[in-house]
Amino acid sequence: MLTRQFLRTKIRALAARARRLARIDPEGVGIRPQDRPYAPSEAHFQAANRRLAIIDQQIARRLGHLEQSWASEPKQRVLVDIALVEREIDRARRAFGLFFEIFSQRGSAFAPALAAHDVIAEDCYRAVRESAPRVFRGALLKPLTYMEHGFSPATMRRGVLLNRLLGEPNPFPIVRVPWDRDNPWQPVFLHEVSHNLQADLGIWQENRQAVVRRILRASSDPGLTRTYGLWHKEIFADLAAILLGGPAAAWGMATFLANPAPRVVTFRSGGAHPTAYLRVHILAEMLRRLGFGDDARKLAGVWEDLYNPRRFNRVPARLLASSGRLIPEVVDEIAFQTRRNLAQRALADILRFTPEDERAIRAGSQALQQSRRPAGLPPRWLVSAAGYALASGRIAPRLLSERVIGLLNESRNPAAAPRRSPPLARAA
Repeated sequence: MLTRQFLRTKIRALAARARRLARIDPEGVGIRPQDRPYAPSEAHFQAANRRLAIIDQQIARRLGHLEQSWASEPKQRVLVDIALVEREIDRARRAFGLFFEIFSQRGSAFAPALAAHDVIAEDCYRAVRESAPRVFRGALLKPLTYMEHGFSPATMRRGVLLNRLLGEPNPFPIVRVPWDRDNPWQPVFLHEVSHNLQADLGIWQENRQAVVRRILRASSDPGLTRTYGLWHKEIFADLAAILLGGPAAAWGMATFLANPAPRVVTFRSGGAHPTAYLRVHILAEMLRRLGFGDDARKLAGVWEDLYNPRRFNRVPARLLASSGRLIPEVVDEIAFQTRRNLAQRALADILRFTPEDERAIRAGSQALQQSRRPAGLPPRWLVSAAGYALASGRIAPRLLSERVIGLLNESRNPAAAPRRSPPLARAA
């Protein structure tokens, strides 16, 4: 009887914390009325609560069985049933913790920057919807941005089973931005959004299979085929980022990838990311295919000046020797060949970028440098305009960041403009 009472006490303590994390709301995560313009949408809270409710139902079912059977089941069976309840509570704790971490940042000083990045991500999806209506399978919750430690941005795709959540599916795309990378001129953010576009367009596997077939046919080398097959999703995101942001995205990605030579010219077997030395040449080839030959030559020239593989490299000889032949093949396959899930259109048909678009971005950059409001730039192009303005050295980075964040939040919600930066006219 003493052992049974011991188990009963453990069950009471378990029940006391079993169903406390079943719901999340704006007030509970600290979002105040003044934070509302930067907050996740009601639909995002609803999606989070649906996920939490499913877990809570599993907890209730297992806990109900335990409370009915603890007195009669074998003691070791009772301990197993307690562990099963604990597992579901852990699942709830992890899911609630992730949502709390993401949502609560919208009540912080970083809220305007996070909301501005949401606007950029939403505009990338809008670009697809406008050029290819009905290509997505119905309505989709837009990606949400949050901040975390880490060197580079990253993403968690919609529906992917997250180890952090013990296998629970992610209800909406989440893009992680490192704490120090919240400035709105980072084309790496366009790269991360592109991962989500690839998944939501349903071309993840189709793209990989096409790349594998193309490289095997072009090289007759299974090793090279495997390598480019592993790289397919990162190359897709790089090329899509250029289609979303133009040459500025390629230059910005190269800036991000520029590191000491041992890092840039070292091949990592089995890695998902292309060797950085080859990766920038892939970006340059994409620029060439889009008609930006001058940018392509300059980018490749800068990269070769910084990293000469004849001086130093740790790249397999056949991978390096074949790159001049295979890079055009992989760029053509990923960006310019049609896909069934795109209704027999290519990525470059769905996301179009022209010299006229580049001229608009350049004009927008000049406006930012001169403290004028850029005319008619969609948010994804504002990223590129800000990148050019930063490179010009004619505007202080902090002022540029606040100005662009304010403009992005104005486009999202006039009530959101601006909380931590002065109005554009006064900022001049």
